Amino acid sequence: MIFLENFFDNIKDFFFPKICIISDKKLSRENSNDFVDDKLLSGIPRLTPDDLLELREKVKADFFNSYLPFRSESPAQVLIHYLKYRGFSRIGSFLGKYYGGEYVKTFTKLERYDIICPVPLFKTKVRERGYNQSEFICSGLNSILGISQINNLIIRTRHTKSQTHLKYFERLSNVKDAFKINDTFKCKISGKSILLVDDVVTTGATMNEVIKVLRNEDIKEISAFTIASAR
Repeated sequence: MIFLENFFDNIKDFFFPKICIISDKKLSRENSNDFVDDKLLSGIPRLTPDDLLELREKVKADFFNSYLPFRSESPAQVLIHYLKYRGFSRIGSFLGKYYGGEYVKTFTKLERYDIICPVPLFKTKVRERGYNQSEFICSGLNSILGISQINNLIIRTRHTKSQTHLKYFERLSNVKDAFKINDTFKCKISGKSILLVDDVVTTGATMNEVIKVLRNEDIKEISAFTIASAR
């Protein structure tokens, strides 16, 4: 039986090899995931303490953490591109769990979190893409935290342009008043501590607009988590 299993695994591996999306090299069977080499992932440069200090001044959360520098053609850029535009939604779950494992090692007061939720997309964007990538990151992270996850706690009330090529004040204007609390959950968040999750933060305009909406409620504490940060 073991011989047959190995035989069919070899056939599958030959005709349908798993390829690292960053290096384009074949992944070993022992690799923990189907899209990026474990050794390559562990060696990706991280945000420096100075980077994080600068970001924590931008993001108006009580606590904020991020991991990878998001630059053109960087490993983080490739991972997020596949997550958002190539249909690799599972990358979100994997990255959320992977960096969630690091998160719990560096930030031990996890009992403070009551609710975890993703930054929302507008409904037309969800239909176009098929999913909200931040929900998958959120689910992966929450597989470590094990707290209440409310994917539609925040509602995006209107379509907004992509923030990618907008200047700072254009970004602020673009997302101004674009979010609201889902009335269904208002009674459930009073006095709670919330962890907000997104894929990438740049100026903090989107994240801060969501945080502003949450601050209008009787929220105890708001923290934020992203996989990567751009400048």
